[in-house]
Amino acid sequence: MMRTFADLLPTPLDAEGLARLSPLTAVDDLLTLLERWVERGWLRALDKAFVAFLAERDPLADPLLLLAAALTSHQLGHGHVCLDLNATLAEPDFALSLPPEGDALSGPLLLPSQLLQNLDGATWRRAVAQSVLVAEADDSNAAEAPLVLSGSRLYLRRYWNYERRIDEALGRRLAAPEPTPDDLRVRLDQLFGPATGEPIDWQKLACALATRGAFSIVTGGPGTGKTTTVVRLLALLQAPAVAAGQPLRIRLAAPTGKAAARLTESISAQVLNLKVSEDVRDKIPSAVTTVHRLLGSRPGTRHFRHNAANPLPLDVLVVDEASMIDLEMMANLLDALPTHARLVLLGDKDQLASVEAGAVLGDLCRDAEAGRYSPQTRTWLEQVSGENLGTGELQEGSAEQFPLAQQVVMLRHSRRFGQSSGIGQLARQVNRQNAPGARTLLQERAYPDIYSVQLKGEQDRALERLVLDGHGGGEDPPQGYRHYLQVLRDTRPAPGLSLDDLAWSDWARQVLTAFDTFQLLCAVRKGPWGVEGLNQLATRTLLDHGLIENDSQWYEGRPVLMTRNDYGLGLMNGDIGIVLRLPETTGSEHQVLRVAFARNDGKSGGVRFVLPSRLNDVDTVYAMTVHKSQGSEFTHTALVLPDALNPVLTKELIYTGITRAKSWFSLIEPRQGVFEEAVKRRVKRLSGLLADNL
Repeated sequence: MMRTFADLLPTPLDAEGLARLSPLTAVDDLLTLLERWVERGWLRALDKAFVAFLAERDPLADPLLLLAAALTSHQLGHGHVCLDLNATLAEPDFALSLPPEGDALSGPLLLPSQLLQNLDGATWRRAVAQSVLVAEADDSNAAEAPLVLSGSRLYLRRYWNYERRIDEALGRRLAAPEPTPDDLRVRLDQLFGPATGEPIDWQKLACALATRGAFSIVTGGPGTGKTTTVVRLLALLQAPAVAAGQPLRIRLAAPTGKAAARLTESISAQVLNLKVSEDVRDKIPSAVTTVHRLLGSRPGTRHFRHNAANPLPLDVLVVDEASMIDLEMMANLLDALPTHARLVLLGDKDQLASVEAGAVLGDLCRDAEAGRYSPQTRTWLEQVSGENLGTGELQEGSAEQFPLAQQVVMLRHSRRFGQSSGIGQLARQVNRQNAPGARTLLQERAYPDIYSVQLKGEQDRALERLVLDGHGGGEDPPQGYRHYLQVLRDTRPAPGLSLDDLAWSDWARQVLTAFDTFQLLCAVRKGPWGVEGLNQLATRTLLDHGLIENDSQWYEGRPVLMTRNDYGLGLMNGDIGIVLRLPETTGSEHQVLRVAFARNDGKSGGVRFVLPSRLNDVDTVYAMTVHKSQGSEFTHTALVLPDALNPVLTKELIYTGITRAKSWFSLIEPRQGVFEEAVKRRVKRLSGLLADNL
């Protein structure tokens, strides 16, 4: 006999609960409940539709399975690759998008915690595993079931495949060590100088490790020298290849156009200072492309031109800002790599993970801080580098138990944010989740590069001062948005110049550079303290002070952010442009609005102009989310927190916001206590990547 959904509960419902349940079958009751969750915003319509699809395929499916499927699908929307059944039983309501703590739940409605109370993991797993909709991970003969169960982790099959492809690709690469030059120590000393003892030269060690493997990771915070390290690594790899008459084909990539442009500029400067011959220097590229462009995106599909059947034509691939790469993209990237090619990932493991599912770099760097080098790896590193690893705080491991750790190096000394840097000290306290220590730094104002402003409501004039001049309290930090608009006005080329005159590109580049001196960052999109509210406030403030001419959709000076890739225009999600008035055509005195973008095609310093009518997916960007700011740096960033705790507020978000600042950082707080609560919380990204201790 079919059960009603009430039968899932270990104890009878009260009268109110019975009134909420229909007399339909168990599956129909569940679908009705899921619809109510969708109406409340606790579940996505997509998640409910997925469950309805499964119920059509198996009308007799156990409601416990369908509930698990709904939560698995919903978790993907929050970046989780899978649903851990046991972890969910410990905290069932975590799997829904419930309102922030303290907000009303809008009336009585059954929650996962009620549906699953007194249920044990073995029983739930058994109910899931028995369905024809689920394949066990170790069943190689299983049909293409939509769900895969691996231990206590439930996956959508596609994401299970992504994890398996990454695990297998990395396993193959780690099992095939590369030969290293006999004179490696001499070459390392030429690039870094001989070892001097304390402190350990982690950059030198990172280069050494990367020479002996087809896969390696260099992680570290801002200013620790990730770019310097990789440029010297490329010289280390390219020099013997050039000497042998077979130069390596090297490509550089980053997840966003902004990150690609920044890395292009950085590498171009670093290559000039390399202590190598001109022949080797000429074979080290500085042009950085986006990962999407590298793989050859096919618009309208999830597929790429380069894949396992059509691998990338390269010998070495370096990917910067790897924390932004999601599980699907990493699987595609590894598929497209030739078997012989080396892959080097650069990134800050403590930054926010991708907005899509997975926290790949975080998973791969789980042992980075501890080191976990085997005695053999330690001995080899000391021999080829001259460094003494016994003076560090490394934990010992074994190559069998921690094979990946043998190819990961964490850079530990920041040259940008040293002991005298308030930004560096604040970032370290936040990263350690030391909320009191972080608050003390802000209150004492012992460092001139960090500020904290407590607002007295939405009308607090401190917000206007911040937007106009970057005032964050205390001594004046650098300019706010008034600065780039003054540059726009004061450096405009003389009237009458033709459109093809280089003066227009030079002017546009100056305005774009000036805009990068200040940026409002938000944790959320909605509300007065989100992107939408602060963009409106900034626009109104600049208009009131005569700095922009109007607040229509398109006006000179409007900064815009690409929100989707536009392959036809060659613009990527995250690219920032400024609306400028330029001659309509060469020789014309009539001027029209065009949007200036920094080129992200590897040409450092280049600018391109696009008509506003061709841009369909752009937002005003006086304020942007912290997620969107990844891969970017600004002279001064102001992080505006919401006035209530929100699920997105974590120490990773705060840390990422702080470290977008190069010279000044301001924390803007509408309500006390939100900052401390956010610092205490960590991002939870459930996955099974490297679950077998790769």
